[in-house]
Order: sequence, then structure tokens, then C-alpha cells
Amino acid sequence: MARFHRLPVAAVDRLTDDAVALTLSVPEELREEYRHTPGQHLALRRLADGAEIRRTYSICSPAPDAGGEGPRTLRVGVRLVEGGAFSTYALKEIAVGDEIEVMTPAGRFTLAPAPGLYAAIVGGSGITPVLSIVATLLAREPRARFCLIRSDRTAASTMFLEEVADLKDRYPERLQLVTVLSREEQQAGLPSGRLDQDRLTTLLPSLLPVTDVAGWFLCGPYGLVQGAERTLRGLGVGRARIHEEIFHVDGAARTVHPTAPAHATVTARLDGRGGSWPVRDGESVLETVLRNRPDAPYACKGGVCGTCRAFLVGGEVRMDRNFALEPEETEAGYVLACQSHPLTEAVEVDFDR
Repeated sequence: MARFHRLPVAAVDRLTDDAVALTLSVPEELREEYRHTPGQHLALRRLADGAEIRRTYSICSPAPDAGGEGPRTLRVGVRLVEGGAFSTYALKEIAVGDEIEVMTPAGRFTLAPAPGLYAAIVGGSGITPVLSIVATLLAREPRARFCLIRSDRTAASTMFLEEVADLKDRYPERLQLVTVLSREEQQAGLPSGRLDQDRLTTLLPSLLPVTDVAGWFLCGPYGLVQGAERTLRGLGVGRARIHEEIFHVDGAARTVHPTAPAHATVTARLDGRGGSWPVRDGESVLETVLRNRPDAPYACKGGVCGTCRAFLVGGEVRMDRNFALEPEETEAGYVLACQSHPLTEAVEVDFDR
């Protein structure tokens, strides 16, 4: 069960004019709770003007060895979002020694180190989980190779530029790095411009044997990820080899569903305890549960992070949108509680499965 703990800030490193990396110290007694798989994320929480604010940030530091102790530190990258309540706080106020409420790791945009060829297409801050994936994979598995294709606006706006360069220097034969800048010409490498579907269709086969890649990891804005997925499917890559995490979903379609049936109830099992509650008009399953169980897990409420994943035990729901669950998860009966609205008078979900 995901839980929050207060962790002290050990370092605040400026990455770009609009991004920082926060390093959090993990006390010895909490290290097992914060053990993570490369690619997972953390939800950070604060109170501002009496309201709770939660935001999800991917862990960019390598994952600890399976047989050793849990992590002594965790590092996340935060990029300023215009009007962002948490990102503004992170860039302008957080200082070394402050304590932040941090949820234990979650997320399934992950890769357990194994031999083979892997690749990623990332845009902007989408580099953060992939940085952990690449660093962990190449350090633990000498028979693994990775092709990292990253897109940024300019060199000055590129997060973790030095960290990626260090990985390239450390693993020159096993890490292929391709950088595309959309608003700035490079002295060497690819011409500037967006990594749209047409460009990727031409570029990818020239870089690597596309269908031989054991796992493709797509991370960044909605448009980039969707275009990259369509490109890969068009090039013959099976859906099971494509893994996605979307950071920005502005402009993504949201399904509009009818009002819940009159007198609908939600029954939920959470941390070993159950309860049933009436659904208010327009509420999602998560909103109904949160009114009665404030400890229900969630982070983004946008269908992106997957923290509120629950198993649908009974009844029917429709999700507004889903950018977190893989097709095999939805087929197995899992839903995102924050996006799910009852279609039957009785709905039952289990957060513990």
C-alpha cells in the first residue's frame, strides 16, 4: 500500500532556467519502502492555502541492486509549468534541509534489467524515468544495449544533459544517443525540427533494426508519444513491446459519459478494510472513495500516473481517459479510479489487488 513519509531535501541542483533536480535523503528505516524499479515515480504532497496539492515526478536516479539495501537517496527532476502550484514552489522555494511529504514509489513504466536491445523516444522532461532505466540497465546487464532518441527545444532547455553525456562516455559501445532540437540548429547531427510521425518513419529504420528491439519506451508530451506509437505500429512493432508514459495531456480527447444511475453506490476495499458509499452527481469512483477514505491512493487525477489503479470486482464503469494502464491490465479488469464513473447502481473496486 502506498504511503507518505517526510523526507529531507539533500540537494537542489539547477538543470536549466526552468528545471531543477531534487535529491531526497531516505532514512535507514524507510529504505525498503522506497526500493524502486527503474522507471517508477514518486508523488510529492504539500498544503497551500488549506488545499492539498499532489504532483508526480519520475525518479531519475538508478535503482538499487535487488540484493542490497534500499536507496539512500532519491532524485527527481521538476520542470516549471506555467501556473503550476507545485513546480513553482519547487523552483523558487524549496531549499536544502526542507522536508517534503513523499509517497512510496509507484508506476509500471519500468524495465527489469535483461539482455537485449532496447530503445526510447523521449521529449523534454520525458527523459527523467528513462535516465533511471538506461543507467540501471547498462550498469547491471553487460549484454544489454540501448538506443536513446531525445527531442528538446534547445540545448539550453535540455534536462540532464551532463548525466546523459556521462552515460555515453561510460558505455560508448552500448549506448546510442540521438538528439534532435526543434528550435535550434546543431553543429553536428540531425537537422532541427519536430519528431513527428513522418520524420520518425524515415529516421528509425536508419538507426536500428526496429522490430528486433525488445522494448520501446515512449515518454513525454501526448502528441510525441502518440505519434511515436503509430510510427512503431506501422513499422511492424507489436503492441506488447511498446511502453508509454505521457507527461502532458493538454488537447487529448476526454470521453463524456452519462450521469451515474440514481442511488449508485461504490464499495471499495482499501488497505484491508472495506466500505460502501453513495455516489454524488458527477463524481468519479475515486472522488466518492476519497470523501470517506482520505487515504485512497492518487497523485495526478488526470489518468496519467496510474497511482489510483484498482481492480473492478463488480458492476460497470466507463473511464474518461486512460494513459497509464496497459491493454492487458484493462483486459484483466483494472481501472483508473480517478477516471471511472459508475454505469450501474452498484460498483465494487479493490485497491489492494
